[in-house]
Amino acid sequence: MQDLQDISAFVAVATHGGFRGAARHTGASASQLSEAVRRLETRLGLRLFNRTTRSVATTAAGQHLLEQLTPALNAVESALDVANRFRDRPAGRLRLNVPLSASRLVLPRIIPPFLAAYPEIRLEVVVDDRFVELLQSGCDAGIRYEESMDQDMVAIPIGPKRQRMGAAASPAYLARHGRPTHPDDLRNHLCLRGRFSSGAMPAWVFEQPGKRVTVDVDGPLIVSLGEAADLAVDAAVGGAGVVYLFEDWLQPFLDRGELEPLLQDWWPSFTGPLLYFPGRRYLPAPLRAFVDFVQTQRW
Repeated sequence: MQDLQDISAFVAVATHGGFRGAARHTGASASQLSEAVRRLETRLGLRLFNRTTRSVATTAAGQHLLEQLTPALNAVESALDVANRFRDRPAGRLRLNVPLSASRLVLPRIIPPFLAAYPEIRLEVVVDDRFVELLQSGCDAGIRYEESMDQDMVAIPIGPKRQRMGAAASPAYLARHGRPTHPDDLRNHLCLRGRFSSGAMPAWVFEQPGKRVTVDVDGPLIVSLGEAADLAVDAAVGGAGVVYLFEDWLQPFLDRGELEPLLQDWWPSFTGPLLYFPGRRYLPAPLRAFVDFVQTQRW
């Protein structure tokens, strides 16, 4: 048992890039993990990591050992998952990596009834709009759109099957600047733009049957897409310009009359978000419970 614990500590440190990263994901302290790795190195008579004050990296021997151990540990985990399926109530931690839009537009409808149905599951939601590799992020599953999904993953719909992007502005802004009648008119309007973490600023896309218009807009405000989207909406409500965002995000402001829809017959639609996870035969019980729960939901 001690050997298995030391091996698990080695794999955690190698997978998460160091003792501190492994400690955050395993619940053990960095010193406990260091001692476990030291024991394993002593038993094998090999150095498994090259350590500096700033980094930890596997040696050639350590990398070879990791490659050999990973399939075996996956088999052990799968066997334990099978046993866990016999529990009356799934228990344990479930960690999801999701974009801000999903945390705002999808999960609020799912999380309360899910936690009520499975009170022994501890759900952790990591909001991250970057395109991260799921397993390296230490998460069990994620929510993304099809074009930004990790490869070799199983995916199921979560949330609305179709979504739309929409443009809107406040009544005060429209009174001063007029209402656009075609997407190209937005080139002459004050537009509140967004920037991805990569630095790219996407153009605004509008569609009708057989037509697609891409508009490179300009304006007085640029926000980080995701975490600062609310600032763009607040600025639009305050009359600073035109905002372009998920229709569902804008809807409460449209319902209250704080914003008015623009070019509504041009709003593009696209496939809704997907819950994705590694395609193992036996999923951890908390993830299996969540997948099954999501598949019962109707939108």
